[in-house]
Amino acid sequence: MARLFGTDGVRGVANRDLTAELAMALGSAAARRLGSVNGHARRVAVVGRDPRASGEMLEAAVIAGITSEGVDALRVGVLPTPAVAYLTSAYDADFGVMISASHNPMPDNGIKIFGPGGHKLDDAAEDRIEELVHQGPGTRPTGTGIGRVVEAEDALARYLRHVAKAVTTRLDGITVVVDCAHGAASVAAPSAYRAAGANVIAINAEPNGLNINDRCGSTHMDALCEAVVAHRADLGLAHDGDADRCLAVDANGRVVDGDAIMVILALAMQEAGELAANTLVATVMSNLGLHLAMRAAGVEVRTTAVGDRYVLEELRAGGFSLGGEQSGHIVMPALGTTGDGIVTGLRLMSRMAQTGEPLAKLAEPMQSLPQVLINVEVSDKTVAQAPAVRSAVARAEAELGDTGRILLRPSGTEQVVRVMVEATDEDTARQLAVRVAESVSRHC
Repeated sequence: MARLFGTDGVRGVANRDLTAELAMALGSAAARRLGSVNGHARRVAVVGRDPRASGEMLEAAVIAGITSEGVDALRVGVLPTPAVAYLTSAYDADFGVMISASHNPMPDNGIKIFGPGGHKLDDAAEDRIEELVHQGPGTRPTGTGIGRVVEAEDALARYLRHVAKAVTTRLDGITVVVDCAHGAASVAAPSAYRAAGANVIAINAEPNGLNINDRCGSTHMDALCEAVVAHRADLGLAHDGDADRCLAVDANGRVVDGDAIMVILALAMQEAGELAANTLVATVMSNLGLHLAMRAAGVEVRTTAVGDRYVLEELRAGGFSLGGEQSGHIVMPALGTTGDGIVTGLRLMSRMAQTGEPLAKLAEPMQSLPQVLINVEVSDKTVAQAPAVRSAVARAEAELGDTGRILLRPSGTEQVVRVMVEATDEDTARQLAVRVAESVSRHC
């Protein structure tokens, strides 16, 4: 039986893979596994969601599961994933649940569970919750023992006060276009940036439940690039559906990806004496250019598997202060227990305000090698380990020698195998990526 939890919670097509029944079972199981950790007289779980239509159904089901086990549900409404993580700690809740499929298209949805303090669960905790899902309901209380639903009226205000701590220099005079992906950032991101002094132009900030991530946000940057140039803005910021990611665009309309953002923030933190152990944590997907930029600055790079949970594990294990992914998940443990796109945006603009330098200048130390990424839809992700596919990878690696690299990995959130090739020129990278991707397609 396939594991219920992927690299970022339980995810699938809402009402087909992720049903109301499964959501209720997950809420119930999480309440039994996590609902007595803090020993409260009334146990509490924070529940939030992004604005996709299926979130309404799944929120009701999760809350039904939680309250059926005698745990109160503190409903925070539509807020970013990092807000739910923060509020789990701020409200001293036993656990938190976020209903979101992040950057995935609208028909998908997901359930992410945070433990006490707003930390992501480890594999053992997820495995125990999965066991409880398969076991069925617990001994459900009756009468006054049934959990209650409480609206957290101050949730957004609390979160905005929290992210304001990321501002090291006022942003007065900076004009930013922010693409909210018609998602959970639609109110929070413009509010946070305006409060810090920026002149904010918000686009794709009118969620209707159906338009989340629809040709907008951090996975579709063209509209933001055009808007930054059209408005003569200093920069653009793109969030995904649940706002745990942030990518940027410089004043010339060029994308500044997560690798470049990490380089900018690492150098700023190094200068301020805040880069613990002079170390940055990144995943195997980060471009070789990041490693070269950090080497030039005397910064060590620790490399993890793909997924912000692995970055978080390395950050916590080593006591490091900055890590992230090329996709825009940036984690600063001093400012949150998970990636927070709004915190990243505030820190990036603070660096611009502090130095007086444009984003393009700050990003110059990061010189990316050409990198081609192809997502191959497959019926069985284990095809990545097929002998014929591995042989195709080995042949391509032999052609590259030490001038680049190939990474082949199954997605943890989608039914695809990702083929990534780096080389000294884009034509070589593309040719080899296509060749390996065709091998995956033939053998799946």
